[in-house]
Amino acid sequence: MKKNQILLTSIFITLCQFVSAQDHTSHDSNNLGAEQIFGLLEMPFLAIALIFSFLTATRLKGGKFGTGMSLLAWGFVVMALGHLHMQIAHIFDYNIFKNIFGETLGNYIWFIALILTWGLSALGFYKIYKASKI
Repeated sequence: MKKNQILLTSIFITLCQFVSAQDHTSHDSNNLGAEQIFGLLEMPFLAIALIFSFLTATRLKGGKFGTGMSLLAWGFVVMALGHLHMQIAHIFDYNIFKNIFGETLGNYIWFIALILTWGLSALGFYKIYKASKI
């Protein structure tokens, strides 16, 4: 895969992340308002990012670029699960982490998931950056 194709794929995935990043404030109403509908619309973008990130990582067949892309892909898996969790919490008023693990541990698990998402993404981009300098 050419470097410009890898760059375009990385830009596409970053744009998908940007589109899905929005204010996730909860509402007291169970009605689906515009914010909840737009929140649900982010899920296909995350699915597209997941599919193309794993397809790209597979096509790169390991190596430095492939390793970086695999790290990005796994970061997107954690992010997609987090966004699915947020949509369930906002639409159905059911916080999976807090209901299963309790208030304190649920908050810690959520925090760890955020760190894991951005840590894997940052490490993946760093590996791609280092490999592209060669």
